[in-house]
Amino acid sequence: MMKKIPKSTRKFIRKEKARIRREVLDLKEQKKSINELYQKFKKDVQG
Repeated sequence: MMKKIPKSTRKFIRKEKARIRREVLDLKEQKKSINELYQKFKKDVQG
């Protein structure tokens, strides 16, 4: 069962996604970076 992500973590992810989209112009690289960001937090939330 997946736990809900804390509000502060969701806020951090939202800001990081915006930063990635601003700084990385290549769409494939953007998706890769965002997926890596989610993978970092996925381990914490599942346990």
